[in-house]
Amino acid sequence: MSLTWQSLGGRPRGAGTDKNVPGLLRGLLPGLLLAGAIAGAAFGLRQLPVLGLLSPMILAIVIGMGFHNLVGTPARAKPGVAFAMRRILRFAIILLGLQLTAAQIVEVGASGFAVIALTLVATFLFTTILGRLMGVEKGLAQLIAAGTSICGASAVIATNTVTRAPDEDVAYAVACVTIFGSVAMFLYPALPGLLGLDAHAYGLWTGASIHEIAQVVAAAYQEGQAAGEFGTIAKLSRVMLLAPVVLTLGFLATRRAGPDASGAARPPVPWFVLGFIAMIGVNSVISIPAEAKAALVWLTTFLLSMALAAMGLETDFAKLRAKGLRPFLLGLAAFAFIAVFSLVLVKLTS
Repeated sequence: MSLTWQSLGGRPRGAGTDKNVPGLLRGLLPGLLLAGAIAGAAFGLRQLPVLGLLSPMILAIVIGMGFHNLVGTPARAKPGVAFAMRRILRFAIILLGLQLTAAQIVEVGASGFAVIALTLVATFLFTTILGRLMGVEKGLAQLIAAGTSICGASAVIATNTVTRAPDEDVAYAVACVTIFGSVAMFLYPALPGLLGLDAHAYGLWTGASIHEIAQVVAAAYQEGQAAGEFGTIAKLSRVMLLAPVVLTLGFLATRRAGPDASGAARPPVPWFVLGFIAMIGVNSVISIPAEAKAALVWLTTFLLSMALAAMGLETDFAKLRAKGLRPFLLGLAAFAFIAVFSLVLVKLTS
């Protein structure tokens, strides 16, 4: 795949810039440095009390939005910002596969995985159907559905590679899953005794229904080591389902575009998801040293934070306000649905 200014929102093909690769890289550098600096600041802020509970990806998009709306994203940074939102994002999602193994599904068990898969499908369908009934734009409803049903901000930005919603929709969806995932993170630890959930059932419930991996870890370990470990494994098994969801959405979007649609109008085939699946396979058959795996986890999170920082640098608060309250209420309804639906399934299978 050739990299040109046209693909990054710059001058059209034929202007000769794609023949000057060093010049192109220099053009990308300001935006990449800006997104990287914001990602670094997000990691630094996590050392502060309370903020440590938030994912650096969430902090990165907040800082990016603040910078764009208070200071303004420099014009010369635009190509690098676009590169971070697209190429770096896809590479980070491929690396995300190295955090998962097929053996984790086995640990969850057939009934546990059935709970996770049924919850995901039901939540995604509920959210998209309700979004249509509420008059929420289709792309935004799908992003909220993906973020709620799969894995928060990572799922939102991965799904947007095929839905191709505006950046403001991505930011709005990330805000929704962050808010309601944080509510779940603080609310769930108070409920296992009231709901009669043992450590295994509580871990499965958190892993099947809370939005972000970090939020699952924070909530699940409040009930002890066993609940924390099983909740984390359940959540990672849920993340595995990101690949088939994005591939399915890409296939459906391509079919809707039709064979006569122009290349510019056709949604892209999410080939990077195949890389994600391949990395799961690699991690399942090759034992990666703990030190290398820790470094890869850090790198993946940093690159995803860069992508979300870039997303924030393209997001205008005025356009977010124009979306109104309906998408927020949709996110609330999706949060309530996934919590109740998964709890019912967990109780039935316990």
